Parts: sequence; C-alpha cells; structure tokens
Amino acid sequence: MSLQYVGLHEVNGPLIFLDHVLDASYEEMVEIKCSDGTTRLGKVVQLEGDKAAIQVFEGTNGLSLKNTRTKFTGRPMELALSKEILGRTFNGSGQPIDGLGEIYAEKSMDINGQPLNPVSRVYPRNYINTGISSIDALMTLIRGQKLPIFSGSGMPHNELAVQLVKQAKISDGDGKNFCIVFAAMGVKNDVADYFKRSFEEAGVMEKVVMFVNLANDPIIERTLTPRCALTAAEYLAYEHDMQVLVILTDITSYCEALREFSSSKGEIPGRKGYPGYLYSDLASLYERAGIIKDAKGSVTQIPILTMPNDDITHPIPDLTGYITEGQIVLDRNLNQMGVYPPVGVLPSLSRLMKDGIGEGYTRKDHSDVSNQLFAAYAKVQDARSLASVIGEDELSDADKQYMVFGNLFEQYFLNQGFEDNRSIETTLDLGWDLISVLPKAELDRVDNEVLEKFYDHKRAVKRFNIKEEPIIRELANEGE
Repeated sequence: MSLQYVGLHEVNGPLIFLDHVLDASYEEMVEIKCSDGTTRLGKVVQLEGDKAAIQVFEGTNGLSLKNTRTKFTGRPMELALSKEILGRTFNGSGQPIDGLGEIYAEKSMDINGQPLNPVSRVYPRNYINTGISSIDALMTLIRGQKLPIFSGSGMPHNELAVQLVKQAKISDGDGKNFCIVFAAMGVKNDVADYFKRSFEEAGVMEKVVMFVNLANDPIIERTLTPRCALTAAEYLAYEHDMQVLVILTDITSYCEALREFSSSKGEIPGRKGYPGYLYSDLASLYERAGIIKDAKGSVTQIPILTMPNDDITHPIPDLTGYITEGQIVLDRNLNQMGVYPPVGVLPSLSRLMKDGIGEGYTRKDHSDVSNQLFAAYAKVQDARSLASVIGEDELSDADKQYMVFGNLFEQYFLNQGFEDNRSIETTLDLGWDLISVLPKAELDRVDNEVLEKFYDHKRAVKRFNIKEEPIIRELANEGE
C-alpha cells in the first residue's frame, strides 16, 4: 500500500517538513506533486519521532502548504548505470543533459555506495602517468590513491584538470580499460563549456563520464554530484574491470553547499560555520577510492579544492589533508612568475609514492632522483632567503650554484606548458641533467653506484648553456 501525505507543515529554504509520517527512512527518496501538476524529487534528511525533513532537489519555490502531495518511495536515491555512460554528460543528480537520450540501465546503484570491508582492501601499488614532470617524479600518483590538489582563487587548476584528463594513462597495458569520471560542482557556464570543449577537441571524450553542476543549479544537487560520480566510477571499476581516475572540482563549492544546507536545518555550526560532521562527510567521499581484493579494477581520486585566501589551515584543506594520502599544492609565486603548472614542490607530497615507483614500476633510479631534487630545492630556498638579507654577491660558491640550479629547475622541470606530455623516462633524464648542474660533493641523497651511472656535469652545462665561474667548475669536476 502506498500512502500520500497531503499538505506540508512548514517550508524553510530547500527543506519541507511533514508531521505524522509513518515508517519513513533516512535518505529515502520522495516524490512531491505540486498543485500545478508538476513533480519534484526530494530525499529524507532528518527524522524526529513522526516528523520528517525533506530536501527538495529542484527547490521549494511555488510549493503550497495545503495542496502539495508527498509520496515516499521506500528506496534510496539510485543511479541508472550501463557501460553506455562513457562519453556521456549528466547533471549533478545523474540525469543526461547532452541530448542523447536516457541511459538503458543494466543496473541501478545506491549513490551512497556500499561500505568497503577494510580487510578486503589491497595496498595501492603501480602508478598512473600524468605526463606532468613535477607530479610524476616528485609526488607520483599511485593507482587506488586519493591525492588532492590544493589551489587558490585565480590559479590554473581548471587547466590542470583538463591536462590530467587529456594525458593521464595507466603505466601498463594498452589503456583500453582506463577511463576518467569528471565531476564539476558549482562551476559557471563558461567553465563547464571549457571542460567539455577541451575534452572533445583532445579526442578523449569517449573515455570520460562527465557530471556537471552549474553555479545556478540547486545547492542540493551539488551535494549529490560527487556521490553520483563515485557511484559511476565504482560501477565501471568493479563491474567492468576498468581502472578509473575520478577528478572532483571544486570540493570547496561542495562544502559551501553543505554549510548552507546545514544552516537551513538549524544545526549547530562548527569551525567557520561548517557543520560539525564535515570530516566524516568528506571521508564518505574520499574513502571510496581504492583497490579491492579479487577485483581487477580500481578507483583513484584527484579532488581539487580552492583554499579561501590561500589558507592551507582552513577547515576544508585541513580536513582533506587528514583523510587523503598527500597533497599537490599550487604556488601563487610560481604562478605569477609564469610557471605552468605552478606546483609548489616543498609543501607537496604523495605518501604512497615510495611503494609504487622504482624497478618494475617506473625506473630503478626514480627514488634517488626524487630525494635529491627535493633536498636540492630545499637548499635553494635557504640560499634565496640568505641572498635577500646579505645580497647574492656575498653568497658562498656552493650557494651560488644552488641559485643557478633553482632557476633552471623552475624554468625547465616545473614549467612545461599545457600541451607538453612527458614520459617518465624523459622526466627522470631531465631530473638527472638538473642534478648534474650541482657539484658531485653536494649530492648526498643518491647512492654512489647510481651517481656514477647518471651524473654528467659537462652534459648539463652544455644542455642548459651555463656560463660557469672557474671555482664552480672546479667544484663540480672534483672527484670526476
């Protein structure tokens, strides 16, 4: 027997409230028939005794307190899925918006996902090649990892997202079982058009599933968008054995929608007005990445978030850093210098990188290159700080050499252009050429055997056209 409730107790923002509700469940889907005959969808978001709060996806404008009819469906929100979703574009609640018709569903899945037994998780290994040197060499993305990008207002994170979609590929195989699920939340129309046009021009649209929530769409839909995207990713990974990379942008828009929604429910706010359950809510998204025992597919996540006022201690990047396995931080100073992508090396890291690189994965010397580049660039920052106090002419010969290295590192390694897709071998060889700019005595993070094989100061000088002072040339050639 199906019950319909006539009339509403209260309307508050995107919420409607009903009294005397029987046998309703949290997250249950609701059909709301308006007095003009149109139907809207909602879901139960709060239950207190026989009172229910219902979140209306299309908004509550025009709803009548007396004539609105509400019907509880008895099931959670589900997404219609088949392999046809590849190459398609959906709105934030999973409805097709590309004019190609409905999806003929093989299966419908709850957008909240199924809880993963921690025992069934497999430790992530092997890497995804992004074609971007700073990421591939220094903060390698491992298959099954969740590695966020921390950006700021006005930074080129949208361009970086497009480049990742165009260039990302798994390190082995022919790439036929690799695909990307791309979710954009709270974006403007021109940004949404930019994403879709870029994917089509690059010829990668057939391996992309797009979910787009525009800035003028309901905030309720924004809270559903990442869940729909991750449900599609899980379906492709675990039902069709695909390696799926999920890119979510912008998580800050999602969190702000969550804050607005929480406020309308009258919940007690936490830090900076965000709900107290922000940590667990973000974890319910991020923890859906991973590899499961006996499954051939995997889900890898790159959430992109803009830090308000470039504040890395803001609740959104702060909590994201706790949950995820590292971060890629975009640096505003590098961006102002014209470096693209402006990846800030020192605050960035990938905690799973050590187990997915090296012999059998990338190259035997990868770890040595990464460690030495990190250490050398840290000394560059020290030398620059000292130069700002005493002047560059007063620096020691070694510090002057680090200053040269730092400029070359930013110019050739970090800066690579939007269309430049580098293989891991090209990236590591470039890293060795940069390391070879420094005197051999300064290289204390590299095994001697590896150093002898790859270090070549003369080649580095020729490649980068460096004019050396005699004392620096003497230091560099010492021991050769």
